[in-house]
Amino acid sequence: MARNELGVLNALDAAKTQWYHFTAIVIAGMGFFTDAYDLFSISLLTKLLGRIYYSVEGHPKPGTLPPGVAAGVTATAFVGTLAGQLFFGWLGDKLGRKKVYGMTLMLMVVCSLASGLSFGKSAAGVMTTLCFFRFWLGFGIGGDYPLSATIMSEYANKKTRGAFISAVFAMQGFGILTGGIIALIISAWFDHAYKTPPYSVAGKASTAPEADYIWRIILMFGAVPALLTYYWRMKMPETARYTALVARNAKQAASDMSKVLQVEIEAEEERVDKIGTAPSNSFGLFSKEFARRHGLQLVGTCVCWFLLDIAYYSNNLFQKDIFSAIGWIPKAETMNAIHEVYRVAMSQTIIALCGTIPGYWFTVAFIDHLGRFTIQLMGFFFMTVFMFALAIPYNHWLSNNAGFLIMYSLTFFFANFGPNATTFVVPAEIFPARLRSTCHGISAASGKLGAIVGALGFLYAAQNKDPKKTDAGYPPGIGVRNSLFLLAGINCVGIFFTFLVPESKGKSLEELTGEIEEGEENDMQHASSTQTVPV
Repeated sequence: MARNELGVLNALDAAKTQWYHFTAIVIAGMGFFTDAYDLFSISLLTKLLGRIYYSVEGHPKPGTLPPGVAAGVTATAFVGTLAGQLFFGWLGDKLGRKKVYGMTLMLMVVCSLASGLSFGKSAAGVMTTLCFFRFWLGFGIGGDYPLSATIMSEYANKKTRGAFISAVFAMQGFGILTGGIIALIISAWFDHAYKTPPYSVAGKASTAPEADYIWRIILMFGAVPALLTYYWRMKMPETARYTALVARNAKQAASDMSKVLQVEIEAEEERVDKIGTAPSNSFGLFSKEFARRHGLQLVGTCVCWFLLDIAYYSNNLFQKDIFSAIGWIPKAETMNAIHEVYRVAMSQTIIALCGTIPGYWFTVAFIDHLGRFTIQLMGFFFMTVFMFALAIPYNHWLSNNAGFLIMYSLTFFFANFGPNATTFVVPAEIFPARLRSTCHGISAASGKLGAIVGALGFLYAAQNKDPKKTDAGYPPGIGVRNSLFLLAGINCVGIFFTFLVPESKGKSLEELTGEIEEGEENDMQHASSTQTVPV
């Protein structure tokens, strides 16, 4: 056993990888699967929503969502996620991880179903109710970030902790992929059943009335994986680190982990009480002591996540616009509404398979060998390189779709084999147990603020510089090429802020935070001061 570590925590740190680890990954990971499905599936449907609710008879182009509506539909879930990360992160430290974990999942289930049932007498009414339900959907999703990361971090052994937390986050990739596949299946089915000519031939009639069911079915499907996971979440015991270090219930912590690890663990009640009352475990989030110990670390995790999400969500949510700009997706007027959904979903699915999913699982494989710092630094560097590689010869890529796809996939690969994973992992490791969920929530909320900046900013920035070529209702922007230059610069700044984030590879959570060591060293120093030491 480590010199000062509690037996129950040492048992977790030293445990060999076993079945309960994989169970925890799946239970926590299915929440992230649902999160990604719900957040990114809307990007497949905005063009369809524009055609259904905002097409004008006789207009040469199919309808698109007005700028304010598009911003609302895209960003309300992010605003809700940001609020949920802060609220449930704080609540997870106050009430315990397990008590709050079920709330977030049920909120996601209810609001996924409600999003698909959005109603109204007018287009504005439908969009308003959709935005309302997506805000609360995001609120539930937001809670999953700090809780899943903290639970997996506190359950894992120190040797493979990075891989386990990364594996939970990697389920996002499968959520994005499943969103694309479900959209492909539903749109192909409806396209076959309700054949309509392209918009250039039939105008508004190119949108079959039944197309309104497509976006509703796709959004409602997000409730399925969350619902399947609920029972198993409720069966998970509270983490031993919360029970011992925050709730100070040594007996319960030892009992819970004895069942999980199937070993006998002693309840060290006296030591738990000493650790809990030590000065090193009494400072709060807004204290000078926290600022001295963890202030720069929190700045590092927040800023890196903020910068990463500007670039990551800009790219992910507006793939359809980028692909349209380079001609990979045909012009909207040459397709009917349902076939356009199919083509957009096909694009997202290919990118998920080529770049998104492989990047996540490379992180899982290498994070405990290379370390978090190295992977994050490398990821920001290569994202910068490939963004510049897309932007500088941008006109060349307009006639070389295969080359563009490869380069674009590589930006996603190094986002996920890089800061998109590490910004999730590190905040769950480097802060004290009583503040861990809160600090992870703050870091994640900074990321979602970046996602909002990226989503809304790119919506306007990527518009063509020629006023005649912009989407209806939008002012001229800086164009896709200059937007890529801007995103490359943002990634470059992320390289420098990575130096504020410590390496946590191979260390126990208590080594990183000093929760146990310092409290007991004070006791040892006090004891030694009463002894005579020979000179």
